[in-house]
Amino acid sequence: MTANNHQSLRIAAVDLNGQWRGKRVPGAKVGASARMPFSVLNVDIFGRDIEGSPLVFASGDADGLLQPTDRGAVPMPWLDGDAHLVPHWMFDESGQAFAGDPRQALARVLDRFSAKGWQVMAATEIEFHLLSNAQGPIENPVTGHALVHDNILSLNELDQFEPFFNDLYASFAAMGIPAQAATSEAGPGQFEIDLTHQPAMRAADDAALFKMLVKGVARNHDMAATFMAKPITDAPGNGMHVHFSVLDTDGRNIFDDGGNQGTAVLRHAIAGCLAAMPAQTLFFAPFGASFDRLVPGAHAPTGAAWGFDNRTVAVRVPAGPPAARRIEHRVAGGDTNPYLVLAAVLGAALQGIEAGTMPPAPVIGDAYDLKLPQLADSWDQAIAALADPILFGIFHTDLLDNLRRTKQQELRSFADIPHDNWMPHLLEVL
Repeated sequence: MTANNHQSLRIAAVDLNGQWRGKRVPGAKVGASARMPFSVLNVDIFGRDIEGSPLVFASGDADGLLQPTDRGAVPMPWLDGDAHLVPHWMFDESGQAFAGDPRQALARVLDRFSAKGWQVMAATEIEFHLLSNAQGPIENPVTGHALVHDNILSLNELDQFEPFFNDLYASFAAMGIPAQAATSEAGPGQFEIDLTHQPAMRAADDAALFKMLVKGVARNHDMAATFMAKPITDAPGNGMHVHFSVLDTDGRNIFDDGGNQGTAVLRHAIAGCLAAMPAQTLFFAPFGASFDRLVPGAHAPTGAAWGFDNRTVAVRVPAGPPAARRIEHRVAGGDTNPYLVLAAVLGAALQGIEAGTMPPAPVIGDAYDLKLPQLADSWDQAIAALADPILFGIFHTDLLDNLRRTKQQELRSFADIPHDNWMPHLLEVL
């Protein structure tokens, strides 16, 4: 079935906050491209224009050209009828990539890998909470009792939500999202689903679609799913861990030395990730509420350190066969934009590879006990860190400016909202 034959079609691209922005169109009207203002990919989390943005009044709020990605029409199984989404990304009239499009930011980084004859393979592990629609702790669907205790890797807790997970995995299959294991995580009603290693752009596409899907299926089961970094006080937060390796033109993993330590290139990539991490805080913690998760000793790394098979560090080299040697970047929250997170992580790794820098010794034991270079410790400090020159070698300056303006506007908006009342403003979108 072609895209033009679907009854209910949406065309959309992802904005700087990871939100899908677009329109519903008749299938017969869908062609190779569509128009939408450039400014739409640079609105705040409430969906409002950015005051003073050069993309709005100063430019006449000009249109960009939405071009479909290579994904085609993706079913939206949580909606009634024959509903499909055609993912797009933004260009100008001449066909030049729009620098403010987060998918274009990732493409820009991946093009630099491709110029070396390399392909990045990536995967995400994404955590989320299921909540009652009243925003409280989720009830056990079998007993009706609220879940209030941690229950790490509990099969029983997974089984209580079997109808939800059955629908979820059926939807993954329909959408072509390669979901692997689901686990019960530390928080009450908290779960994680791992996605398969694949080309990095496809991994980011799948992560963006995944978040939309989980929220939609949860609504059909009278629940709310949230990827907020810390939706429940005194419970573990939601992360999005990124795994990646790099293949050369012969399909060999350039991190693999045949042993357990990995190649010098692996260490160069780690050094790049650590060096850029403080300046990149906003990509990993994009909202004031994101910083509730970044608490030392709470399974969310706050210091720039690395180690082998150590879950207290920010950059982990997992155990496993040498051919699968990879880096796991553990800093990002579940509330992040997958395209920007992968662009930040991979761009920093490439900086380290190109500079040939080496990291400090790997951490053995508890990294939380060490004095380490720290992430920015507040939202306003993370916004200010966007001026760090280390980011200019990864991101287009226009994107950094758009992101800075967006976050400054959100910072002003949330300053008028008591911290305890942030959740109702974020639950529906994150």
